[in-house]
This record gives sequence, structure tokens and C-alpha cells, in this order.
Amino acid sequence: YLDLLLLHQPFADYYGAWRALEEYYEAGKIRAIGISNFYPDRMIDIATFARIKPMINQVEIHPYHQQEESKNWHDKYGIQMEAWAPFGEGRGDMFTDPMLSEIGAKYGKTVAQVILRWHLQRGIVIIPKSVHYERMVENFNVFDFELSAEDMEKIATLDKKQSAFFSHYDPNMVEWFGKMVEERKKQHDCTKEEKNW
Repeated sequence: YLDLLLLHQPFADYYGAWRALEEYYEAGKIRAIGISNFYPDRMIDIATFARIKPMINQVEIHPYHQQEESKNWHDKYGIQMEAWAPFGEGRGDMFTDPMLSEIGAKYGKTVAQVILRWHLQRGIVIIPKSVHYERMVENFNVFDFELSAEDMEKIATLDKKQSAFFSHYDPNMVEWFGKMVEERKKQHDCTKEEKNW
């Protein structure tokens, strides 16, 4: 079986796709099914009207986009949040943020470790990406300390309440996504010789 399968975006016929996931889940071919990038309104819609409620929603969460209100909705509906960009890809100079650096120094930890620990203490599942062995080891070494309530409150003040990437409510973004899907379909449909990737 597959451990987890997610719908990547809340666009197009996501209800039809969700029904297919429900069938595979009920057949025991997928252990858990979920969604990705669903804002609370779309998440609640599918949780309310689908036969099987999503088990997880993978969204953008990091110290500069904390999604506290969204987290409250996830908690209410029993849907686990997972951060697809726990470091926000380092945008906004997150790794050199003075407050995060100061907190890290207090615990003898890196900014990355402080961020991961912050996620864990909020109950957020994290999937930090790295291709460097040293950083992978660093990312695992977050279970030997705990951020104080005061430090958690300090980190809460970093929230800019906006995406570091894009908004799924932005019509231009939705239009761009549709064009990208069409382009991918063309790439998929072309002959092997025509593919340049």
C-alpha cells in the first residue's frame, strides 16, 4: 500500500479526485489520504461533504506565515497540519533572523533547529528538505530541548500573516496554475523524441 497520498491543489475537479482516493483508501491500497494547499474554507467543504474526511492538510507554515487561525480550524475538524516549507525556503532572511538566532544561542541550537522545534511544539508535522548529510543530522537533533513559553510567544511576533510564495485566492495565480497544468499535459502527450527533459 501507499503510506500517504495527497491532492496537491484545491483546483479543477478535486471532488472527483477525492472520491477516487476514498475508493483506494477503502480498498486498503492507501493507508492515509489528505489534501495539500487547501485553505480552511475548501478544507471544511471537503471535510463536511466527502464520505471520508482528509487526515492531513499539507500547507505553507513557517515563523513568517504561522496560520494560527487556520490551525484552529484544523484542530476543530481533527485534520493534521503538515508544513511543506517549514523554513519558508529561507525567504525573508529567516535563517539570519536576529530573534531566531538569539533563541538558538540560548539553547545551543541552530536557527533551523529552533524552527523545527517550534513546529513540533505547535503539533505541526514537518518535512524539512535537505540534500546535505550534516543538515539532515541537524534536523533530527530537535528532541533534546524544548522552547519555553516565552520563546514561543517571541516567535509568534514574527508572523507576517501572508504567504512567502503565493495566494490560492489570487485569480492570477489560479490562472497561472491552469496554464502550467496544460503545459504539463502537452509535455506528457508528446513523443519521446519531442521531450527535452
